[in-house]
Amino acid sequence: MHRGHEERAPLPQVVLFDRDGTLIEDVPYNGDPERVRPMPWALDALVALRTRGVPVGVVSNQSGVARGLLTRADVEAVRRRVEQLLGPFDVWVTCPHGPDDGCRCRKPAPGLVLTAARRLGADPRATVVIGDIGADLEAAAAAGARGILVPTAITLPGEVAAAERTAQTAPTLLEAVQLLLGEEGVAL
Repeated sequence: MHRGHEERAPLPQVVLFDRDGTLIEDVPYNGDPERVRPMPWALDALVALRTRGVPVGVVSNQSGVARGLLTRADVEAVRRRVEQLLGPFDVWVTCPHGPDDGCRCRKPAPGLVLTAARRLGADPRATVVIGDIGADLEAAAAAGARGILVPTAITLPGEVAAAERTAQTAPTLLEAVQLLLGEEGVAL
């Protein structure tokens, strides 16, 4: 390596995003596409990854289905609206189970991350999960993936502290992606 020249880390094989509170505003048990609002910088972050050829996906707990508050059709309608606003994703994997159902897919279990990586032919160890709560990072770690926390108003202080010790944090979604791409500063 030449003096002053830094090697860039390889790009991830895939970047998986939590849906609510990460890509779109968190509206509890939202089944109404009209209530979908992108988070700040979400589109810019996705464009940066897509431009580099990095596949993007969504991994989302949707316990409202198990609770009878949403139907699978509601979840699908919201997915379509997210894609209208933010563009197409290479994979969507959702967990319709409740917290006490004992499934292997619901975050913080690794199932959603492992399934998404497998569908895209990616090694979980070369996969990154970006989310807004501890369960997102726990799922990443359980799958062998890298996690980045983008805290919001609902992120617990303990989750931020844990992420600072065991994973990474970024103040915005765009800055999380810039970490992955080896870029600095927010592009406007």
